[in-house]
Amino acid sequence: MTHPLSETQGDNGKQPRAREFRAGLRSIGMVERECLSAGKSSVEQRYFINSIAANAKLFAHAVRSHRGIEKRLHWRLDVVMREDDCRIRKDNSPTVLAMVRHLSLNLFEKVSSKLSLKQKQFKAALSDDFREEVVFGLKF
Repeated sequence: MTHPLSETQGDNGKQPRAREFRAGLRSIGMVERECLSAGKSSVEQRYFINSIAANAKLFAHAVRSHRGIEKRLHWRLDVVMREDDCRIRKDNSPTVLAMVRHLSLNLFEKVSSKLSLKQKQFKAALSDDFREEVVFGLKF
C-alpha cells in the first residue's frame, strides 16, 4: 500500500500529490495503548495525521469519540445483523454483503420510528408498506 505522502500522479511518476495532502495538515498525533490479556502485556502505537491544531485535549477527545462511533457500529452489525455468524466467505461476497448491511443500517436509521433496529427489521420483513417507507423514504 502506498503512503499518501509518496503517492504519485500522472504517467511520468514525477509529480507528487504531497502538496495537496499537506495543505490541510495541521498536526500529527500518536496514541499508545497498553493491553493486558491472559497475563501478557502488549503495547500498540497508532499515528494520526490531523487537520486540527496541535492540542492534546482536543486530539484525545477526537480519538475517543471516533472509537465510540466505531464500537457502536460494530456492535450493531454484530448483535443486530449477526455479522460474525455469517458463513459467506467465497470471492467478494463478504464485501458485497457488508455493503448491503451498512446500507440497510443507514436506511433503517432514516425512518422516524421509536422501534428498535431489530423491530424495524422484523416489521420490514412483514409489511410491504413499511419496507417501502424504509427503502424509498415515503409513507404510504
